[in-house]
Amino acid sequence: MTLKYSNILVAVDGSKAAECAFKKALQISNRNQARLSLVHVIDTRAYVAIDAYNGTMANRAENYAEDLLSGYKEEAMKLGLENMDTIIEYGSPKTVIPKKVAKEIGADLIICGATGLNAVERLLIGSVSEHITRSATCDVLVVRSEEDEEEEV
Repeated sequence: MTLKYSNILVAVDGSKAAECAFKKALQISNRNQARLSLVHVIDTRAYVAIDAYNGTMANRAENYAEDLLSGYKEEAMKLGLENMDTIIEYGSPKTVIPKKVAKEIGADLIICGATGLNAVERLLIGSVSEHITRSATCDVLVVRSEEDEEEEV
């Protein structure tokens, strides 16, 4: 059993929790001299039916993903992290992150933000972080933002 990570995957979606996960991922990557892969999954299920005709939502989602990832990459490079890449995927984040991306890149750690779902939403749809934790074949670190911690009090 190795106690050092070499290939870290961090899921980002623009939320406060994802921002915290990214910052924690930078620290862990630097400490372990690990490769860091940033992934943003465009959840195509949300707009396939409504957007079938013109594709404008798909274009906006792609532009958002590219801007988001380039901003994170720029921030990481300013802090001296060079061994990193960015990935844009399509589909359900719950399955794409642990079953596709993590396997393709050989991740030994997935870092994601905790969601702000309330108890009813968690019961009905489940959280992405919960699903990743259950289905990943590597270690998973779920990072909470200060807002998440305050909501649960």
